Amino acid sequence: MPLCGWMKVFHELVQRKVQLHNTRQLFLNLGKPKSHSHVLEYSFNDKEHQTEEEVKNLLRSPLIPLFLSHRRTRLLNPEMGVAAKIAPSMLSSDFANLASEAKRMLSLGADWLHMDIMDGHFVPNLTIGAPVIESLRKHTTAYLDCHLMVTNPLDYVDPMGKAGASGFTFHVEVSKENWQELVQKIKAKGMRPGVAVKPGTPIEEVYPLVEGENPVEMVLVMTVEPGFGGQKFMPETMEKVQVLRKKYPSLDIEVDGGLGPSTIDVAASAGANCIVAGSSVFGASKPGQVISLLRKSVQGAQQNN
Repeated sequence: MPLCGWMKVFHELVQRKVQLHNTRQLFLNLGKPKSHSHVLEYSFNDKEHQTEEEVKNLLRSPLIPLFLSHRRTRLLNPEMGVAAKIAPSMLSSDFANLASEAKRMLSLGADWLHMDIMDGHFVPNLTIGAPVIESLRKHTTAYLDCHLMVTNPLDYVDPMGKAGASGFTFHVEVSKENWQELVQKIKAKGMRPGVAVKPGTPIEEVYPLVEGENPVEMVLVMTVEPGFGGQKFMPETMEKVQVLRKKYPSLDIEVDGGLGPSTIDVAASAGANCIVAGSSVFGASKPGQVISLLRKSVQGAQQNN
């Protein structure tokens, strides 16, 4: 008999013998304690099993330790599409207090922590690498959304995987010839692969990576030129987001650069659901309110579409 509704989810979890991590999505931990990267977004069509508490009860099993908190977890409505995820960019944080800054963002409602890795070659700036990710991982179990602005992303897969990175987003501009190998290695290290595209790169270049046999799981549309924080949002990049959302309704689409209260609505309306925000969050007097505003804009746009 075909499985449906909550039974599909339960069957999938039991088959993989996974753990659940308490974020707004379920992160499948495939046996690596520091990795919470494989995402199962779930929805329930069975009207009898719509409430959060009922779902928790259904998923309780000796094989599945459950770590879902009432505050951090919600069900995904099929009509809403993919979940809103707000990722403060740690590039704008106080690097001398990175662990406490990370904890502060999470306590204020952040879903992910966005980490910018720059090599000084693909972009002129030089930031952090695997040692900083490894150090931060000791202080948090949060999803570390790593954006690699580097010329040779293959060189970073092993160290980033060992360091505890959750997501590994590389640039299509430097991976046109070897993206299949790159995606395979990223997944083999327990990380979730994503591909980023610069403002001047045609969005069509990411299609093969989304549609391939071993696809990426997120597309990051840069809304500024990569390499520096605090830049002005480029509204012309929203056409790429619109095209992606129409073509891939269930894809995680992330935007990064100049996002804040004055620009979030246009990004959310275009179809972005993963929002990276640096200066607008860390520079705010009440960053928690900004995080909440960003999420509400995404959720409102999804409900209206």
